[in-house]
Amino acid sequence: MKKRLAVAFTGPSNSGKTTLILKVARKLIHDYKKDVAIIKHDPKDKARFDVEGKDSYKFSDTGAEVIVTSPNRTTYFSQKQKDLDEMIRLFDKFDILLVEGLKNLPLPRISVFRNSLDSAYFPYMNALATDSSINLNDYDLPINVDVLDINNCDAVISWILKNAKEV
Repeated sequence: MKKRLAVAFTGPSNSGKTTLILKVARKLIHDYKKDVAIIKHDPKDKARFDVEGKDSYKFSDTGAEVIVTSPNRTTYFSQKQKDLDEMIRLFDKFDILLVEGLKNLPLPRISVFRNSLDSAYFPYMNALATDSSINLNDYDLPINVDVLDINNCDAVISWILKNAKEV
């Protein structure tokens, strides 16, 4: 079986996590020819994927596990929280899994910050992706944290390929 890698991204709202993940995913898919899977954590349960009144909403509203399939996509609705292994099993195949959030998962983690750092993230951080809006000399970064340029997608991908966890 082919080696599958996983890495997580964390950081406060509006730090650039999603933008960075999008850039990394597109480059991995198009330039590196990798199959990419993405898991996004929705801690406040704000995301809405279905429209009230539609059959798929009614099915999902029963509490059942529901799959909606069409010629172009398959959507899985679950009323149960899944652990990482369960979520990984939902994906048929991938080379690289990018996880947004879920800072307690045992994955190598890139923390994304702009303008200021929050030291509460330091214990969970293996790399810091940032830009010149932060003066790193103002912070006591842990010595084992790699610093990445948030605008250098190739450097971020290089770090991922070297440090991601095999899953």
